[in-house]
Amino acid sequence: MISGHAFIATSLDGYIARPDGDIGWLLQRDDPAEDHGYAAFMADKDAIVMGRGSYEKVLGFDPWPYDRPVLVLSKQLAGTPVPEALRGKVRFSSAAPAQAMAELAAQGVHRVYVDGGQLVQSFIRAGLVEDMVLTTVPVLIGAGRPLFGALPRDLDLALVASRSFPSGLVQSTYRFLR
Repeated sequence: MISGHAFIATSLDGYIARPDGDIGWLLQRDDPAEDHGYAAFMADKDAIVMGRGSYEKVLGFDPWPYDRPVLVLSKQLAGTPVPEALRGKVRFSSAAPAQAMAELAAQGVHRVYVDGGQLVQSFIRAGLVEDMVLTTVPVLIGAGRPLFGALPRDLDLALVASRSFPSGLVQSTYRFLR
């Protein structure tokens, strides 16, 4: 059985980025002395599925930050070549979320990190996210790209754990109830 899992941060007013995609407000709060649990979260993930926006953000990172296969879901990138340095590490696909998960399951993947605002939204709408680690940054940015978009119905979640950090970040883990 394959399952999707999200690890994402928002401003206190619920945005994952400014309207232009800028996440400087988040990076200003990044404290290397604080372990926000990302390594522990990733420890049992077999693959990463991300949207084009997230891919384009991390594309400039040197070195490439992932040691697991990355599937980028993007109609714009599907059919284009993967950069030479990322061959064997990244694939592009135009598959819908359920189709992408079925393809990954057929490859033996069990646990998937779902990354990227719009992609997380589409996976949630499709019922493909089992749980979510949500880190709230104590800043109001006033406008931007919301983490949660329109939903066809209410989705109930159960709080699994919550913790705070000296920097003021609050992190909560939620499990989706079905």
